[in-house]
Amino acid sequence: LGGDSAGALRAGCAVELVHCYSLVHDDLPAMDDDDMRRGKPTVHKLHDDAMGVLVGDALLTLAFDVLADRRTAPSAARRLRLVRELAQGSGLGGMVGGQMLDLAAEGRYPAAHLPAGEAGVVLIQSMKTGALIRAACRMGAVLGSANAATMRAVDAYAVALGLAFQIKDDLLDVESDAATLGKAAGKDAEAGKATFVSLLGVAGAKARLDAATREGERALAGIGPQAGWLHALLGFNHARKS
Repeated sequence: LGGDSAGALRAGCAVELVHCYSLVHDDLPAMDDDDMRRGKPTVHKLHDDAMGVLVGDALLTLAFDVLADRRTAPSAARRLRLVRELAQGSGLGGMVGGQMLDLAAEGRYPAAHLPAGEAGVVLIQSMKTGALIRAACRMGAVLGSANAATMRAVDAYAVALGLAFQIKDDLLDVESDAATLGKAAGKDAEAGKATFVSLLGVAGAKARLDAATREGERALAGIGPQAGWLHALLGFNHARKS
């Protein structure tokens, strides 16, 4: 959208800092209790639980330090919008809330009210995974001074991409192996999690992935040729192996 590429790179780094913090905390024994991440020992296995908590806390706070820096965007109002987008995508109404609902779906919080069936899985996905992807897309649009129509298109694309990403993850969990994924495979079924595969079967989940990918393509139709990289991202997600 014609924004400053250096500022966009810094904003992207802030998103990845939040993403990495979420993985470090997600791997802790109190959460998913994973020993491997990206083919290497997780932080709490390499060090201990306390280091895992502290590393996650440090990454999260560093993300907002990066966004608040004038080098990310000269305009204070624009930096504030970036901070708010990332905070909303990663907080109680986004990633953190989605993680809580994911744990509730395993029966850990019986008082939590979660819709049954596919509606519950879509809700968890839209918060735990989709909200951060949506924030990343919207932050790029903010840096590119997107008008209202373009922001709506980017938002619709981001929702579709987030859904497609989670469906693909669910498929990889049953179709891939630990060596390819760089983390344990088959853990969703072992934990009794409701996933798109458990609800729809492999064939049904693949059809839903195709539909979500098409939704993302349609959302980009009005943006023009500069959306080529976003189109490519949908294709990358559809074909990825890890």
